[in-house]
Amino acid sequence: MSVIKVAILGFGTVGEGVYKTIQSHGEELTAVLGKKVEVAAVLIKNKQKEREISEEVLVTTNFGEILDLPQLDIVVEAIVDKEPTFTFLKKAIKRGCHIITANKEMFAHHGKELIELADENHVSIGFEATVAGGIPVIQTLRELLKINRVDQVQGILNGTSNFILTEMRVKKQSFAQSLLQAQQNGYAEADPTNDVEGYDAFYKTMILSRISFGEEPNWQAVEREGITSITSELIDAAEKFGLRFKHVASLTKAGNQIKASVKPVLVGQEHPFYHVEGVENAVNVHSDIVGRITLQGPGAGMFPTASAVIEDLVYVCQSHPAKRSYTGTPAANIGQKNGNKKEYWLVQGQTEKFVAPSITWIDQAANEIFIIQATRKELDQLANQQGGLVYYPIFGEYETLLKDTALTALL
Repeated sequence: MSVIKVAILGFGTVGEGVYKTIQSHGEELTAVLGKKVEVAAVLIKNKQKEREISEEVLVTTNFGEILDLPQLDIVVEAIVDKEPTFTFLKKAIKRGCHIITANKEMFAHHGKELIELADENHVSIGFEATVAGGIPVIQTLRELLKINRVDQVQGILNGTSNFILTEMRVKKQSFAQSLLQAQQNGYAEADPTNDVEGYDAFYKTMILSRISFGEEPNWQAVEREGITSITSELIDAAEKFGLRFKHVASLTKAGNQIKASVKPVLVGQEHPFYHVEGVENAVNVHSDIVGRITLQGPGAGMFPTASAVIEDLVYVCQSHPAKRSYTGTPAANIGQKNGNKKEYWLVQGQTEKFVAPSITWIDQAANEIFIIQATRKELDQLANQQGGLVYYPIFGEYETLLKDTALTALL
């Protein structure tokens, strides 16, 4: 029987999970692919660290030794940072290898170039693990895009931020306390900036934009806000209205324009993200035929992410053309704010700063915390003129929520 030889770059949580899954699910892989899958090499940083890797596998700190193997079919990249991973993958493609990556930052920056290079060299790229961990969102979008026209994608894409917001609400903890718990549980790094400031979700959003629409919005025009401004007071006030804070990435395409944001929002009980708790991720897709579907599942961890990598391994072995999965050119620099649409907002600020005839007061949750109806433009103007105002959009049919909770308008 012929064999598929795989190299794994990095042996942290993801790399080790991929290695163990190939060992434990070898029969299933052989049944699907008609070939045995074997790990031929593993790239590591520290040779002194003990690892449970077969003696038959090349374990090395030198990527050149991996490229020199007599047979190498697939390179799985499970490292971090843009370099040297981008350089490694370019070399692997030129060698004639299919590649699979779980590195969302590198792929957000260099995915288009890697796809083009893979197409030139007649190999494929799998990148399911770059977005939403074990949730098969990339594969789902590939299937939807055969006929359906996707016009909106929303997602909770960072499990660390979702865990922190859940802990703050459920355990009545501060942001600092909940972040510490996330770090102790292994969900957050010692430097949590990428997670709590929205960079991780931003990179994933750009990847989703390209797979959904074939292009990205201008990166500098995307509204990106983390969760560090959300206080226990705001979370408690939102609960009085039956609302929960979620850190949501949004992509919408209207005509030739793509609008994107990554920021905290509020959702009511009717919204599919309302019950997405802890480190779970979720992606909601709207298209013209099927309508709205939601995928939910573990967003991180050894085996959820390894599952995405293994599914990609099957995908690339079946020789799908690379460009079908990631095409297009960057979108023009467009405005990201629809400033003329009346929306519901949870706002915090002094009452005299809300005096404007076009703004509708809905209710008060706590001292200086209100629900109002206004346009984004009106709120931006108030914030620029007077300062001290923070505001978060409410997603979903808020009219239903008003009726259910018997809120009354303030006159």
